[in-house]
Amino acid sequence: MKRVGILTSGGDAPGMNAAVRAVVRTALEHELEIFAIYEGYRGMIDGGDRIRPMQWNSVGGILHQGGTIIGSARCTEFQTREGRLQAARNLMAHGIEGLVVIGGDGSLTGANTLREEWPELVAQLAAEGQITPEQAQAHAFMGIVGMVGSIDNDMFGTDMTIGADTALHRITNAIDAISSTAASHQRAFVIEVMGRNAGYLALMSTLASGADWALIPESPPDGDEWEAQMCAVLDEGRQNGRRDSIVIVAEGAVDKFGNRITCEHVRKALEERLQEDTRVTILGHVQRGGSPSAFDRNLSTLLGVAAVEKLMALEVDSPAYLIGLKGNRVVVSPLMECVAQTRAVNEAIQQRDFKRAMTLRGRNFQESFEALRTLVRAHPRLPSPNQRRLKIAVVNSGAPAPGMNTAVRAAVRGGLNKGHQMFGVYNGFQGLRNGEIQEFDWMSVNGWALMGGSELGTNRKRPENGDFYAIARNIEDHGIDGLLVIGGWSGYDAACKLYAQRQFFPAFRMPIVCLPASINNNLPGSELSVGADTALNNIVDAVDKIKQSAVASRRCFIIEVMGRYCGYLALMSALASGAERVYLNEEGVTLRDLQRDVDLLVEGFSHGKRLGVMIRNENANKVYDTEFTRALLEEEGDNLFEVRQSILGHLQQGGIPTPFDRIQATRYAFKCIEYLEEQAALSKPGAACVGMVHGGYEFTPLSRIPDLFDEEMQRPIDQWWMDLRPIVKLLAQPSPRYFVEREGGEVGMIGEGMTG
Repeated sequence: MKRVGILTSGGDAPGMNAAVRAVVRTALEHELEIFAIYEGYRGMIDGGDRIRPMQWNSVGGILHQGGTIIGSARCTEFQTREGRLQAARNLMAHGIEGLVVIGGDGSLTGANTLREEWPELVAQLAAEGQITPEQAQAHAFMGIVGMVGSIDNDMFGTDMTIGADTALHRITNAIDAISSTAASHQRAFVIEVMGRNAGYLALMSTLASGADWALIPESPPDGDEWEAQMCAVLDEGRQNGRRDSIVIVAEGAVDKFGNRITCEHVRKALEERLQEDTRVTILGHVQRGGSPSAFDRNLSTLLGVAAVEKLMALEVDSPAYLIGLKGNRVVVSPLMECVAQTRAVNEAIQQRDFKRAMTLRGRNFQESFEALRTLVRAHPRLPSPNQRRLKIAVVNSGAPAPGMNTAVRAAVRGGLNKGHQMFGVYNGFQGLRNGEIQEFDWMSVNGWALMGGSELGTNRKRPENGDFYAIARNIEDHGIDGLLVIGGWSGYDAACKLYAQRQFFPAFRMPIVCLPASINNNLPGSELSVGADTALNNIVDAVDKIKQSAVASRRCFIIEVMGRYCGYLALMSALASGAERVYLNEEGVTLRDLQRDVDLLVEGFSHGKRLGVMIRNENANKVYDTEFTRALLEEEGDNLFEVRQSILGHLQQGGIPTPFDRIQATRYAFKCIEYLEEQAALSKPGAACVGMVHGGYEFTPLSRIPDLFDEEMQRPIDQWWMDLRPIVKLLAQPSPRYFVEREGGEVGMIGEGMTG
């Protein structure tokens, strides 16, 4: 292929611009001509200036923007063969041989229909003399690659769709705000979120926010008198001390007979049965707007790069493909198989086969729903008479990470609901040594879902020497049968030490499990740690503001982020913010690297560049530190630009956890309670850490930790995200061929300005 097109269609979704940027720049890097088709299929039919060539800087400065700069519009004409014939003629006029389509299942199905009809459309155009036989022969095939842009996250073939994470941010922030006013007045609120045939946003926002009830299309409430059941649970919660009642309703929620459940219906039920002042909030399109989250920027970028590479690899008569994400890996699937599976869910809901609908949504969706059923209870189930009741202690260790409180809440309520006794250990392993152990009940963790920091307290102190005896004594005194450690490397190391001391202290011969919680995302056995997503969003929000300052004053900023010797935050924030350079300890920094960066900045600012952003891991190089780098760039900048530094510091650790971190913490916690139960039944219980690996949950024995972790550098030996370095370099700044000679001998960029 030599010429390709890109269009966005259907409802807009935050992250579409990031995808457009990635597609355009990747295509140019592979020496393809790339055309944007404005206003979706409407522009494809209209042709003319709605199909325009794109250059490197055509997509500069759009990474952080919501919506889609190339527009989207509904087009009924494209649903007709005459409309598709006109679209084919316009594509042929521009020599376009392949399309990247970003939209929902309807938009992607339309693209596949165009692909299937393409030979017939070309033959008709040739027969009518609208194209030459040579054109018909040269353009006998139209390649199609799709990405899903939908906040509903309802497409088979990908774990996440573009825009869903941002929508979840909007919803969760709104619920958090409503919760405070609801609790102040002891009111009930009914909140409607989007999702005509998908309960993802309703389910996950309830899970993340700690709301009290959720109604989703895939699993209607049980029984004919579901209103009475819901109100009974909410009333019990009030009796137990909860000051508010919040019900989340998906716009497509139905009862078991298929009748729609509206917010007004729920409001009346609450007011009549509970005699509570109840308000309704319909969030509407606020869920779809605004700047995309860090996750959506990176998701869109990775999918956009992969889409161009797949388009280039297509052979004649290849089917259409969907580019998606499984875990942290990009995957490619036949498009129409994914569409068929997606529509099967909708059909199951319409046929009231809700069990099948839940099955088709996948295991993660089902497990999240079951977790929610536990968390919204007013009190735990009563233990069965013959059940073994464990005493499980929860301790936080290491630096504070947003989501720690969410994990404690989920573990406590998950354990209590299974009939166990749950204990909170205050002040880390030092508190375990000093006996700062308190039994928790259901309401002990009420409201913890959205809290940042660590209510239990945490520190980096690890047990040594006489500490083991004191810890063992306290474990025996309280009869602890299992230990859940939530935290970073300090917690992992402490757990490993307790495990190693089993031969000397029988009290340590209990199951131990570690839950990864570290903003550095530097823990073995897991690709994602609780807290890292919040830190990444904190960084990206700060960088967005810094870029606004820099572009107004022709400045370059050196931004230092945390991570110690692990470059996860630096690399992923560079990808999400469009930074031109990222300095990592894993790669090292040389004087030659810095000189090259100076040359690029001087060249860019000499020819219209307005800002520069470079992100540096705090321990990238102990000699060439942030201040040295700033001074060097400013000295060599030849008065073309100013250089400032910004050390973000502990703001990266602060704030309330993102929905992603809350959901991940909850899932991890439930898995950990299951592990402790299983291991406690064994004669030699194990010790492990839980983690997300290739999209699934795995437990890695603590005995394997030394083989997976570089203790000197405090980072995993295998870091999956390091494979993304070429993409960061590809998208951040143009290669020399994008500089062209202008009149008068000047050298400038193709396009206008130079922004990320």
